[in-house]
Amino acid sequence: MKSGFISIIGRPNVGKSTLLNAILGEKIAIATEKPQTTRNTIRGIYTRQETEEREGVQMIFIDTPGIHKPKNKLGDFMTEAALNTFHEVDGIIFITDDRLSKGPGDPYILEMLKKVETPKLLVINKIDKTGPEEYRRAYEEFEGTGIFSGIIGTSASQGKNVEDVIKAAEAFLNEGPMYFPADMVTDHPERFIVSELIREKLLMYLQDEVPHGVAVEIEQYEENPKLTRIGAVIYCEKKSHKGIIIGKEGRKLKGVGKSARQEIEALLGTKVFLQLWVKVKENWRDSDFALSNFGYKE
Repeated sequence: MKSGFISIIGRPNVGKSTLLNAILGEKIAIATEKPQTTRNTIRGIYTRQETEEREGVQMIFIDTPGIHKPKNKLGDFMTEAALNTFHEVDGIIFITDDRLSKGPGDPYILEMLKKVETPKLLVINKIDKTGPEEYRRAYEEFEGTGIFSGIIGTSASQGKNVEDVIKAAEAFLNEGPMYFPADMVTDHPERFIVSELIREKLLMYLQDEVPHGVAVEIEQYEENPKLTRIGAVIYCEKKSHKGIIIGKEGRKLKGVGKSARQEIEALLGTKVFLQLWVKVKENWRDSDFALSNFGYKE
């Protein structure tokens, strides 16, 4: 069997989590159109059992927060979490959705990648929204850097060329052990995924600066065969944000709760009783204690 670890990196909102979910065929990482959706490194486990035709493989994909210029301690944690994976993996998938010359984000990441000997694959995502000429120019600009073992165009949201990415990533691996059971798709506990699903719905329902100041903490999690009771606290940074999250007559919070509950039920395979509360914790993104409490740093 071949096995190993593959890091998925890139700027915010280029489709890293969408690609991971497409590779696994199952949703374990939240994905929205808002940048900086991913805050923690998310590990997704892809296992293909050995057959007479093909060798078995297990790839542990590490979905990282988007690399960006930090504005607070949470941003520092997110960027550091991404950079720390560079030297700890067997291969790196660098995702972009634009030409190299379009902005400072990709060149900044490339300068760091040039210092790393780990094999690298470039994925140009969202080709369903890019014309052939624009894709060709992006391909040629990145090819000219000479640091990638291959370049693949994908539409992760549509599943286009995802199998090509899997095949290219497999080439990074050597013979190794099976690190996780074959039926396991992530090593994160269900509580973590539940909190992320709630946060995803908040990102989808909220606008402007409010979503980035939101954290979710699971306070109650009681599993039964037919019903799972979950109590979660949504923390925001300002009193005015609390009113926005709750909405007129509580409608927005009810909408978030209903949408999250439906997806959590699909995840757990049971009925779910979900209660949500909203509390204010000012400037928590710059508080070491709060970041540790919410699981963003040790």
